[in-house]
Amino acid sequence: MENGAVKPVIVAIDGPSGTGKSSTSKAVAEQLGLSYLDTGAQYRAITWWMVTNGIDLTDPTAIAAVAGKPEIVSGTDPVKPTITVDGVDVSAPIRTEEVTSKVSAVSAVPEVRTRISELQRSLARAAAAGIVVEGRDIGTTVLPDADLKVFLTASPEARAARRSGELKGADVNATREALVKRDAADSTRKTSPLARAGDAVEVDTTELTLAQVIECVVTLVEEKRAGK
Repeated sequence: MENGAVKPVIVAIDGPSGTGKSSTSKAVAEQLGLSYLDTGAQYRAITWWMVTNGIDLTDPTAIAAVAGKPEIVSGTDPVKPTITVDGVDVSAPIRTEEVTSKVSAVSAVPEVRTRISELQRSLARAAAAGIVVEGRDIGTTVLPDADLKVFLTASPEARAARRSGELKGADVNATREALVKRDAADSTRKTSPLARAGDAVEVDTTELTLAQVIECVVTLVEEKRAGK
């Protein structure tokens, strides 16, 4: 089928950490020729900027005051997604424990969410063939009119095992505690909490291989494109 004959499709994939969200989203986008956006990386990027610039992250007013300052640019190629802040490649530093431990506090500030959500919407609008956008509030807040919404879940144990596998040598129990704590923070924040959209398809990945999750989501997207 010619690309021109395919209607652009916007896919929102939400869920907590360790459910296979990033790997699934990238693979689905690559298979179907769509753009890809990791919204969590954007929140990490603005957090990294705040840490680097010595902003008091215990003070939401201080965070809000500078939320518009950093220039965050996300590359949407699923094969090699990029992210820069003020022209600096931050793809490695945003994954440090220091940033990870502070991202919930920064992303809970309404002015930060407004700024980053606007950035996400503009990238989704600009994607000619369509886009897979992964995050925590995409289907509910950022792109409530997405063509397909998927909510990935998994048991805390499975998520901790996967995440500690990514963070080489990490303690599984400590990782599980950190994940549960982050879930609680993200699910209870006032602005755009982590939540499943009412019209989202829930996929429990606990017992599934990554390949099975990818296949499941690809099928959902193809069905949506075919108008089923």
